[in-house]
Amino acid sequence: MNVVQEARTLIHQNIRDYGMYIALFVIILTFSIMTDGLFMSSRNISNLLDSAGYIAVLAVGMTLVIVIRHIDLSVGYAAGFLGAIAAILLTQSGVPVYVTIPIILVLGVAIGLFNGVLVAKIGIPSFVATLAGMLIFRGALLQVTEKTGTIIIQDDHFNAIGNGFIPSLVQVNGLHLLSLLVGVVGILLYIYSEFSNRKNKIKYDFEVVSKPIFALKLVFVSAIIGYITWILAGYNGFSWTVIIMLLVVIVYHFLTTKTVLGRHIYAVGSNPEAAHLSGINVKKITYIVFGSMGMLAALSGILFTARLQSATTTAGTLFELDAIAAAYVGGVSSAGGVGKVTGAIIGAIVMASLSSGMNLLGVGISYQYMIRGGVLAGAVIFDVMTRKKR
Repeated sequence: MNVVQEARTLIHQNIRDYGMYIALFVIILTFSIMTDGLFMSSRNISNLLDSAGYIAVLAVGMTLVIVIRHIDLSVGYAAGFLGAIAAILLTQSGVPVYVTIPIILVLGVAIGLFNGVLVAKIGIPSFVATLAGMLIFRGALLQVTEKTGTIIIQDDHFNAIGNGFIPSLVQVNGLHLLSLLVGVVGILLYIYSEFSNRKNKIKYDFEVVSKPIFALKLVFVSAIIGYITWILAGYNGFSWTVIIMLLVVIVYHFLTTKTVLGRHIYAVGSNPEAAHLSGINVKKITYIVFGSMGMLAALSGILFTARLQSATTTAGTLFELDAIAAAYVGGVSSAGGVGKVTGAIIGAIVMASLSSGMNLLGVGISYQYMIRGGVLAGAVIFDVMTRKKR
């Protein structure tokens, strides 16, 4: 089998994984042509990634929730409410930012665990339990912001989370050196990870791609990482939002692919009854996944509140739907048991790219909603069709 035939076979067999990357490439290419390159400018890419950050973080948690065959509709207003609590602690209670953030994250875990108890222990369907939570947190958000409507945050350290960038150290031909170094480290870690995975597969006699395809993959992905790094380094470098988003992806990718917990999560999603019979504590997995979702909702609320530099009465509106859309566009299966956190990030970037590109082209908001809805419907149809072929 020659390289071209092998590449075609790989794409056909892994169309669910590769489809979203192909879609993102087509979207970027289309908008770049239609905007005469403005879409790929350093400023626009930086703003695009920052605007996708808080949804991407939610999408990672939502992916795991959907993997175990549940849903969480409360995360949007939970994020808005927790962001408002952070604002109150910072402005009215005088709590330092390094104390406020852990408090908010712990509150998020508690909220997620409460949802998990309702679903796993009491047996309430997750749709109903989290819908109730959504209404409760919407009311709670209105309650804590009703006096002022908007709570302005003037803590520079907190606001930097949503608007700041990592320090430059020194500029080389107008490029931020530290951001370039981060990109180089990212490429090296990616290459090391791929070689390590390939070595382990060979060790246990698993099938691996040929050396030319493996080398092509390394060069292609490394080139993408390098190009994005170069673009961002030409503006203000990596923002703290992007760094946080990358850390979340790295941690959750490791947990889901390299640990026993990750294998148990996918086992529960694939077949809860079989997982229970094999000795996996399904309730415990449900608690962990919902607790994780609550923590990421809190982190999302922090990112959004810091980006706005204020807490508002409308914070969190439709966040949960954007996160669900990003998860499905990123390849998670509605049947459970299938989905990657890296896909969730790509899904969030796809949706943000659509919004950014249409805004640059001056497309009306009504058409934007219809197009984004069409993309979501297409992603689910794609999921159903690929499952039927198996």
